[in-house]
Amino acid sequence: MADDRRELSFDRVADEYERTRPSYPPALLDRLALGADAAVLDLGAGTGKLTRLLAARYRDVTAVEPLANMRAMLERVVPGVRALAGSAERIPLDAASVDGVFVAQAFHWFDKSVALPEIARVLRPGGVLAVLWNGPDDDRPSPLPAAFRAEVEALHDAAFQRWQDEPAWEELLSTSGLFSEVSERVEECHDHVLDRDGVLDNLRSVSWIASREDGEEVVARLAALLPNGTYAIPNRATLIWATTR
Repeated sequence: MADDRRELSFDRVADEYERTRPSYPPALLDRLALGADAAVLDLGAGTGKLTRLLAARYRDVTAVEPLANMRAMLERVVPGVRALAGSAERIPLDAASVDGVFVAQAFHWFDKSVALPEIARVLRPGGVLAVLWNGPDDDRPSPLPAAFRAEVEALHDAAFQRWQDEPAWEELLSTSGLFSEVSERVEECHDHVLDRDGVLDNLRSVSWIASREDGEEVVARLAALLPNGTYAIPNRATLIWATTR
């Protein structure tokens, strides 16, 4: 992964990340041509939000995560899965050793000019790279107050300006020369249910707040805009995948 202070900040919020980040709809994985006997890699696995779904589906699952606290949490919550230190730019696996590489909520951190050839190196011919991420479902009304949402969106947009000019990921995969087929996006809607404390801890777990020296002040300002309650937050999980040559 790129050496970014925001990316490194995740290691301080592993507990909040595990408790309050959403999972992924298992139906998304049904789209992939990978059988139950497949060997797969969860790359940039975090605390194992996707890893546990992979472990229930595939015979051989390896997780690679660069941050020690995130990796330690993964080892606690997904026992039996091999968890290794490493990164997308330096994957600690042999060439042609896995049938699938999964990246959930981490692809934007990768130095893709280095990471994509490295991913292709560990994939077997005809192997699958699957990229998944969760985001807000803007087609459904949010239960969160409008002032709260506006403040969160402003903080997010200010932090992520550096990625605004990056090509669509499908284009990056198609033009890399490493893949013979790139899918269109498929999506599954789901709700992420959190109480007020959970919503605030979820915000503590995002890099664009966790990396700030005034992060707790930011959370306190947001807390003043959020009443007590339980919130079923509309999410949309997205999947794209590509097949190696």
